[in-house]
Amino acid sequence: MLVLLPPSEGKASSGRGAPLKPESLSLPGLAEARAAVLDELVELCAADEEKACEVLGLSEGLRGEVAKNVELRTAGARPAGEIYTGVLYDALGLATLDAAATRRAGRSLLVFSGLWGAVRVTDRIPSYRCSMGVRLPGIGALGAHWRGAMASVLPEAAGTGLVLDLRSSAYASAWKPKGEVAARTATVRVLHAPTRKVVSHFSKATKGRIVRSLLEAGAAPRSPAELVVALRDLGYVVEESGKAGALDVLVDEIH
Repeated sequence: MLVLLPPSEGKASSGRGAPLKPESLSLPGLAEARAAVLDELVELCAADEEKACEVLGLSEGLRGEVAKNVELRTAGARPAGEIYTGVLYDALGLATLDAAATRRAGRSLLVFSGLWGAVRVTDRIPSYRCSMGVRLPGIGALGAHWRGAMASVLPEAAGTGLVLDLRSSAYASAWKPKGEVAARTATVRVLHAPTRKVVSHFSKATKGRIVRSLLEAGAAPRSPAELVVALRDLGYVVEESGKAGALDVLVDEIH
């Protein structure tokens, strides 16, 4: 099973570890595309703070994120699973998984990123600010930039099992499963059962708990249909929406 996750907008500090080693990142087929984004992002942020804030969509209170990007090559790096924070990652709780579930997380979780394309939670990266919705002056829209490299790299990463796609729309634009990979791809929408509405905060939290539950159980569904069975076995209320691979998870309480 391969689980596709969005990053968090907020990130933990880089810390004092060894700096980034681009050649050590997973999915080496993305290396050239990563280098292009890294080079332009660092150059932009070093040259013109005002323009960088505009391009990155940063408010006055987030101006310090520009300086963080300038230091990307020398800042300390930490496992991506420690860098990404926020509601989904708090609910996922990678740091509190047992040893077996931690190994499964390292193999199964892939976090999409405007800067790195996609990384595994074990890949060591510095803290940064660059969403997939950014349009860099020399590269253009990052979603489009990543599509070419992703098209050849991600089908191999998907292997032969289920692809559980929990990305937001901006990150989904970087790679859309096709062909037989699409046939074994599942998406999940979390609905507040009484109202049948999506509530962003608890949707993210529920998705984090779903991934944690699957990792802890050692579940290995190979198709959307098998995922439905696995989630129901874990106590979730699941409905098939009628669209191929699209599932609704119903939650009574918002928390």
